[in-house]
Amino acid sequence: MQFQLTGQQIEVTPALRAHAESKLDRLTRLDEKCLGLTMVLSVDKLQHCAEATLTTSGAALHAAACEADMYASIDVVFDKLVAQLRRYRDKLTDKHQQEAREARQFG
Repeated sequence: MQFQLTGQQIEVTPALRAHAESKLDRLTRLDEKCLGLTMVLSVDKLQHCAEATLTTSGAALHAAACEADMYASIDVVFDKLVAQLRRYRDKLTDKHQQEAREARQFG
């Protein structure tokens, strides 16, 4: 999976990059078809914001979070992406199971 981390009005330190990369495991364990993740970190006065877009083979999932701490905002963004990816995968499996039931019923 391609991972791109950029910062707006903030320097991306090696510690921030390592923290974000350590969270990538959760996404790749859920779905191996993840193509790329683009994350933008920004600071607006006292709010530390993180936005991320996860590209999979069928959809693009987007999440954003603003917290008082940059590490906390990264954690919240990854939690939101994991929840969205789980919902997306459940939709796909439900559709495939429904198609299989219909094929057995009419076939």
